[in-house]
Amino acid sequence: MHHRVWRYTGLWDLINLAAAAVVGTLLFATFVALAIDCPWIPRTVYAIDTIVVIVLLGGARALRRILYDWGNREPGRRVLIFGAGDAGELIVRDMMHNPDYGYSPVGFVDDDRMKVGRMIRGIRVLGTRAEMAAIISAHAPQEVLIAMPRMGPETISGIMRVLEPFGLPIKILPSLSSVLEGRVRVGDVRNVALEDLLCRRPVGLDPARLRGVIEGQSVLITGAGGSIGSELCRQISALKPRIMVMYERYENGLYSIEQELQDRNPGCRIAAVVGDVCDGARLEETFRKWDVKLVFHAAAHKHVPLMELNPCEAIKNNVRGTRVLAEVAARAPVDRLVLISTDKAVNPTSVMGASKRTAELVVKAIAEETGLKLGAVRFGNVLGSNGSVVPRFLEQIRAGGPVTVTDPAMRRFLMLIPEAVQLVLHAATLMKPGAIYLLEMGEPTRITDMARQLIQLSGLVPDRDIAIEYVGLRPGEKLCEETFAADEKVEPSGIPGILRVRGEKEPHRRSLLQRVDMLERAAAAGDADGTVRMLREIVPSFDGLGRQHEEGGPADAAASEPRATQSRPANGAAPSAPAGTQDRPANGAEPGVALLMEPLPSK
Repeated sequence: MHHRVWRYTGLWDLINLAAAAVVGTLLFATFVALAIDCPWIPRTVYAIDTIVVIVLLGGARALRRILYDWGNREPGRRVLIFGAGDAGELIVRDMMHNPDYGYSPVGFVDDDRMKVGRMIRGIRVLGTRAEMAAIISAHAPQEVLIAMPRMGPETISGIMRVLEPFGLPIKILPSLSSVLEGRVRVGDVRNVALEDLLCRRPVGLDPARLRGVIEGQSVLITGAGGSIGSELCRQISALKPRIMVMYERYENGLYSIEQELQDRNPGCRIAAVVGDVCDGARLEETFRKWDVKLVFHAAAHKHVPLMELNPCEAIKNNVRGTRVLAEVAARAPVDRLVLISTDKAVNPTSVMGASKRTAELVVKAIAEETGLKLGAVRFGNVLGSNGSVVPRFLEQIRAGGPVTVTDPAMRRFLMLIPEAVQLVLHAATLMKPGAIYLLEMGEPTRITDMARQLIQLSGLVPDRDIAIEYVGLRPGEKLCEETFAADEKVEPSGIPGILRVRGEKEPHRRSLLQRVDMLERAAAAGDADGTVRMLREIVPSFDGLGRQHEEGGPADAAASEPRATQSRPANGAAPSAPAGTQDRPANGAEPGVALLMEPLPSK
């Protein structure tokens, strides 16, 4: 008992003290009964003696602990803890033991009515979520800490809706595994991120399936410096490929991911190749040099409004680049090629979406002609990608607003980049010739809700501190994306979170490739109107209307009239071009440039 420090007395010290008192009393009673033989001593004396010893010795130690804790307690930021469970108790204990953190818990909030009014480490459970307004008014917390690691995104969103009117900073605890291992500390507390509100519960996927496809293989990733491409590189490098070839024309992005992976995974053999997917000779050289067997094609132009203004460039990169890559891969030949597609390819209203749908059809046609495992994986927007709306919203919030949203009804399917890439890799293990797979993305998210949540996560109140302004649809945008068309059907793929898309009507592959050749010729000649017309022939569901293709036309028109009053077709396309401007090249290319269609190997 004398080896214990009194100022850190706890429950285990009390248990040991009680055990020592009981053992001492039993030894004393035995001595009295056998050695002294005093039958006149009442048996209750032994019980009273045990209790007195525990109370006096335990009380002295507890008093020392109380004086120590009371002397170290300093007023800090008043924090209200949401969740009166194990995690809440752990975090309060750490706050009390470490006053340097600068937190002072004022109470708990928990939806379990049985806990209301109870106390945990001297901190009372003040009420439930429904009583939040009265609790905040009475106790004036400066922060709210969510200490419920088992809850899902829906619960976090519900809590944030309740807290929205108060404009309080919201923190959250780390993962459930940290709580179960007893490693929760105040230092682990972090701000709630948008990812906490969107990520879905992890799907139990078998990593052995991935290792069987990637381990020991030469893997090529196009667009390796981009958002999806770089995450593909990160996850593939951990699966022990023979070599990972990172193919990218933007040298800064390529250099960045190369340096990151050399530091993170020095055992992975990496080849950083600067090149364009439209350069067939460079691709041939790369495939031959590194004996590429697995390809992930993430290189693409993806910004919808920009591609509306530059349709020829969208075709050159998204269609011609995919076609050249698929032909080179077929001649190699590779074991598998996976095209990263988008939900904007379904019933597209934009040039970008129509170009990605054309790329899907090209890959499917070449796969059917060669019998190789070439296909596509389709999914929605990813948070944190280059050009994502989230960084734009955060910049506007930091600038004091307003946050600009296109339309109150705008919805998008959203995924996290690591989640999407993990499912893409698993879809690659399923790949069949010409197959299109679809990642399950849950319900679409209202962009307005996302903007309000970002404002709230910044410790501000929407519509009070930061205004939300609606500016109307941009060219090529639609209110809500779709995951599959009316003439397509989806079916389970055998892997949770991944569906197989089957088309009811598919164009004949030879006639398709001939029209794609004409499309590429129009794009190379800078014929923007001809490019859009050919896109409509290849993708009949493309309902984009006439556009201005003269350089600077749409931007100048937008600047000459108020944004909210511009006249625009219902699908968000820009007004048609004035007479006499349709034949001008949009990208300054010289007309008459022909593209070489090389023969494909027979099946």
